[in-house]
Amino acid sequence: MTSWLHEQRLAAVLAVLRDCRARTILDLGCGDGALLFRLATDPAIERIVGVDLSAEALARLRTDLVRLPGGQGNTVALIHGSLTDLGSDLAGFDAAVLVEVIEHIDPDRLSTVARAVFGDLAPATVIVTTPNSEFNALLGVPAHRLRHPDHRFEWGRAKFRAWAEGVAGRHGYDSAVTDIGAHPTLGGPTQMAVFTRRAEIAKREVASPPHGL
Repeated sequence: MTSWLHEQRLAAVLAVLRDCRARTILDLGCGDGALLFRLATDPAIERIVGVDLSAEALARLRTDLVRLPGGQGNTVALIHGSLTDLGSDLAGFDAAVLVEVIEHIDPDRLSTVARAVFGDLAPATVIVTTPNSEFNALLGVPAHRLRHPDHRFEWGRAKFRAWAEGVAGRHGYDSAVTDIGAHPTLGGPTQMAVFTRRAEIAKREVASPPHGL
């Protein structure tokens, strides 16, 4: 069952995907497919690829996708693989999404994942969500623990913003970080970074010149 917090995350991600008019989307670390199922029901989306390291999760997803009405699941392809070795055939998608994924990766491997996603695949838009550790106390998480036993880390807002700006600068993207949900001093339970490739920004500006030109 999807929690209220995960529903908030997915709604925020879907809103960004609509705003950037993504038609081809990578769901990296697709897990139980909560985002994939929502994307599959959108007729405006032409191609969806989910990637996950768990063969068991992908097997369940394949079974569930077949059950979608009207062949909606046919727009979804599933790949068993690592985020550090994604393959050149996944390059050039409109958007890539990593929903609550990076905190499951050892910190010393994050730069390798970033190179694979931002450098090798270079989608026009990348969306990353991750827990905001400053909010943990409001969720009843003790200071010495993380929200999930498989989390390798959980960052506060300053750390996540610094990471996002560093990744964007090294790979030719602009980044914008926002909270999902809000507390007057602690931010939201989840934080989201939206990365836009600078070449894509320039292309949009050419396509929509300022009024009067």
